[in-house]
Amino acid sequence: MSQNNNANKAKGFYKLSWLQRVGFGAGDLAQNLIYQTVSMYLLIFYTNVYGLDPAVAAVMFLIVRIIDVIWDPLVGAFVDKSNPKWGKYRTYLVLGGLPLTGFAILCFWNGFSGSLLYAYVTYVGLSMCYTLINVPYGALNSSLTRDTDEITRLTSTRMFMANLGGLAVSYGIPMLVASLSPDGKMESAEAGNAWFVTMLIYALAGFALLVFCFSQTKERVVLDKSATEKVKVSDLWMEFVHNKPLRVLAFFFITAFAMMAIGNSAGSYYMIYNVKAENMMPYFMALGSIPAFIFMPMVPAIKRKIGKKNMFYVFLTIAIVGMGLLYAVSVIPALNDQIWLVFVAQFVKSTGVIVATGYMWALVPEVVSYGEYTHGKRISGIVNALTGIFFKAGMALGGVVPGLVLAFVGFNKDLPVQSEFAEQGILWLVAVIPAILLVLAMFIISKYELEDDVIDKINMEIEERAKNA
Repeated sequence: MSQNNNANKAKGFYKLSWLQRVGFGAGDLAQNLIYQTVSMYLLIFYTNVYGLDPAVAAVMFLIVRIIDVIWDPLVGAFVDKSNPKWGKYRTYLVLGGLPLTGFAILCFWNGFSGSLLYAYVTYVGLSMCYTLINVPYGALNSSLTRDTDEITRLTSTRMFMANLGGLAVSYGIPMLVASLSPDGKMESAEAGNAWFVTMLIYALAGFALLVFCFSQTKERVVLDKSATEKVKVSDLWMEFVHNKPLRVLAFFFITAFAMMAIGNSAGSYYMIYNVKAENMMPYFMALGSIPAFIFMPMVPAIKRKIGKKNMFYVFLTIAIVGMGLLYAVSVIPALNDQIWLVFVAQFVKSTGVIVATGYMWALVPEVVSYGEYTHGKRISGIVNALTGIFFKAGMALGGVVPGLVLAFVGFNKDLPVQSEFAEQGILWLVAVIPAILLVLAMFIISKYELEDDVIDKINMEIEERAKNA
């Protein structure tokens, strides 16, 4: 048995301890303390507290994402070519974590209230620093082991931790901001200092978690320096052209993150103006993460039972059902006052979204291995930069679409009760548009061809090539 284990380790099929899995997952928890805050609350902070027009904020979100399209490949190529002494990928958890912490805090500072220039500088800085962590962190996944079962367990742990961060944001942010705000409201101009103090706490906690992740991860499946020193930005586009599974995953990323970002950014508007239960917002937002603690530990068993494609189909369908319930609760008069139905709908929707979008990260190491199998380069940084571009494109839609829709339907932050058309627009953002995107996501993932037996065979052949080289 010992000889077999050693043989497996020699081939890169490493088993990880629970502390190592939790340590790796802490990196996503840390990033979610910032990403989820930006995704859920930056738009309402900009419109209701900072004082930007929704359309102006939407344009800014789009421009920042265009900058990312240029920046992300540069980071990916740099990470693949570089070999810092603290680790090829883990180094950036600390080096990128410091400026990310600073920009995250400054993004939610109201000292230059209404200044578009300040909003641009801080949000661009935040996004660039996030890439400097997120790209190497994504690549770190594929450097820990080639074992597909271990990667599934690692991803389940990571998503459990990520949703722990999501819960801390969805439930904790509204509660903390409201408690620190002079008028007890998170969406008023008087809440500016409360937002700053809240983000200070969350960003510092995030940095501590990044340091913990750095301390618990060990890179083992990394190509020699000579194999990556010629990596260049153009490799990104060559990889995209020749790696079909990567193309499928990339388009799934943009669709899934657009769906999540649109729904998340509209959630606070929905509870304040449609449901008219602002005091219930922390509980509604928390239900966006709670299903992770029930279902993510079950993902390895579910995948073994029905296969990964069927798992995507089942949980994407569950999410669509939940969105349909959210819509029905709002448009059927007899259900309007049934707040418990809103919570049920949010739980059902979140169950489907969490499992489907959580497991997609387990596919990234697979497409990295497929690229290495076809052309001999294990360019994890480049691959994660490419998925990062589509992930950021989805986030861009999450910022642009809500801002434009709110402007189109005549949303007015100064009105405690919005027009019927404005309320309908918010409902489009919470339920209708995300459901359409999920149907598209189902079609996209149907084209993914790397089943477990195929990717296991690919990984074994790669190791045999290395052994015989």
